[in-house]
Amino acid sequence: MSQQGASYRAAGVDYEALDAAKRLAILKALSTSPLLERRGARPLDASRGEPAFVFELAGRALALVVEGLGTKSMIARRVLEQQGVDRFADVAYDAVAAIANDLCCVGALPLVVNAYFATGSSDWYARGTRAESLLEGWRRACADAGCAWGGGESPSLPGMLQEGEIELAGAAVGALPDGRAPILGEQLAPGDEIVLLASSGLHANGASLARLVAERLPQGYATPLPGVDASFGEALLAPSLMYVSLVQSLLEDGVAITYLSHITGHGLLKLMRPARELTYRVERLPPVPPVLAFIVEQAGLDAQAAYSTFNMGAGFAVYCAAGAGREVAARAGRLGLRAQVSGLVEEGPRAVVLEPLGVRYEGEQLELSG
Repeated sequence: MSQQGASYRAAGVDYEALDAAKRLAILKALSTSPLLERRGARPLDASRGEPAFVFELAGRALALVVEGLGTKSMIARRVLEQQGVDRFADVAYDAVAAIANDLCCVGALPLVVNAYFATGSSDWYARGTRAESLLEGWRRACADAGCAWGGGESPSLPGMLQEGEIELAGAAVGALPDGRAPILGEQLAPGDEIVLLASSGLHANGASLARLVAERLPQGYATPLPGVDASFGEALLAPSLMYVSLVQSLLEDGVAITYLSHITGHGLLKLMRPARELTYRVERLPPVPPVLAFIVEQAGLDAQAAYSTFNMGAGFAVYCAAGAGREVAARAGRLGLRAQVSGLVEEGPRAVVLEPLGVRYEGEQLELSG
């Protein structure tokens, strides 16, 4: 495939169009803020454009997020059909992790997660054990996030979704620990350290391009992955890592955290998610998971494109005061997460600099706020 090349846009995902729609949505949403105040609550409009929306009610700061898995469940279906391997517990876990990891970026800890399971046919639940696997994976992820599974919705949408497919998404409400202000990037300052936490692989972003790669391989998802005792499809379905326990530990012990970023869509462009004129310089990058290296090679992506599409081994970023990075990394290690102090926040224009690769992203390449 590398001779032909591929891109996320070729796979049907155009971030430029999506981000423009998000910015317009934020502008429309701002006009509704007074309605919240009429109900006795107060919106924190500075959180609009962040991974979760923050509002205050009865003296407590709460956060709300809606997130979806995307097309990774389609990979799970193909792997089950072609290889007889049921990984629906893992994609359910992915969906909850995507929701919970976003929620904790603003300093909120999950309280309740609700599920949205949409199928192309209600027969989806009657075929084999995949429904049981899915539900157990969702339950296990909620347990790891430390929150209740409140309920949800499971519509059957024939004609909208193909028969045999399931769309996984959900919403969550979280609360900030007493005495903690929302983490919205206002405390970021030159000299802050950037700690990158390792990912397990694809996580919940980039599945559309991975599917395009699989379609062009003679063995598809059954293609052996070089250097790994797994097929391409199985490696794609490695469950996402949950970072909630680390964030909880940092918040409870008062570690000087100035920002948190879940590295999903846009890859390491997400390091400059805050709307601040600061430069984020990365001097050390984590190892790239073999499955991501394989996709990048097969799709013919250069480093500039790869690191702005996939997480490339960095699933989450913790920004902290100078000198605190080593403690953050040590806590991550005690929780079974790999982490390293990778870079610094500097004075300068809004940009991300990946020094080991000679890659630089300018501020206008990531505009999520209205």
